[in-house]
Amino acid sequence: MRLQKNTSLALYSVLEFASDPLRHIPAADIAAKYGVSPHHLAKVLADLARAGIVESVRGVGGGYRFAGNARRLTLMDILQRFEDIAPRPPGASSTPVERALGTVLAEIDENARATFGSITIATMLRLIERQAAAATAAGAPVPPRVRAG
Repeated sequence: MRLQKNTSLALYSVLEFASDPLRHIPAADIAAKYGVSPHHLAKVLADLARAGIVESVRGVGGGYRFAGNARRLTLMDILQRFEDIAPRPPGASSTPVERALGTVLAEIDENARATFGSITIATMLRLIERQAAAATAAGAPVPPRVRAG
């Protein structure tokens, strides 16, 4: 499954903010880290702020910070803001092969929605932390701020 750029940016941002929920992180820092335009990222962050997932803090020491509940917010909560993840309507396919393939694709979509709906931000932070620990044990460099909040 390939996510749209806005969806990926939203997920990266939310995980960055949630990893240190008391810290205000400038959008420019996230944009630089992921190699994207600050203007483009600002649009994504505005959507997340309207949803109450992040909040914007203006002024000196401002930026964005996580405003959600990491134990309740799921990947699906974020994905559905940026992706068309509605179930496929049963089509009036003309051949048995098309109908069968449609059934399989609809089931795959439903499994993906269920999986994204069951994975919380807290779960993702623990996964990131475990992978960082494994990378450190293997001698690989670990990016800063990879810890559960």
